[in-house]
Amino acid sequence: MATEPKDRDSEQQVTKGPAFKPAHPGEILREDVLPELDMPKAKLAQHLGISRNTLYKLLNEDQPVTLDIALRLGRAFGNGARFWLALQMQHDLWTAEREARVDVEPLNWKGAA
Repeated sequence: MATEPKDRDSEQQVTKGPAFKPAHPGEILREDVLPELDMPKAKLAQHLGISRNTLYKLLNEDQPVTLDIALRLGRAFGNGARFWLALQMQHDLWTAEREARVDVEPLNWKGAA
């Protein structure tokens, strides 16, 4: 039985990782953290030392969690910057694996079988 040759697009299909898009950190803040915090958004922005606009963009998922924001969130909520950066990385990687076209051939490593 003959098999059809693979095209480049089929080789780039994602087969690993979660089936559903991981939540943006802004969604976690908006849906889970803020309701439990019982603090106005403007006061949270002030507490974090960021502008209200920056916080609103994050909550609306229009801005990623940067290293600086991750440090601030991690300190404020006591869960560390790595937590917030990991959320952002999972979200970004899931999106990139499905949307970005990476036209790079795998290398053949010396000594590989």
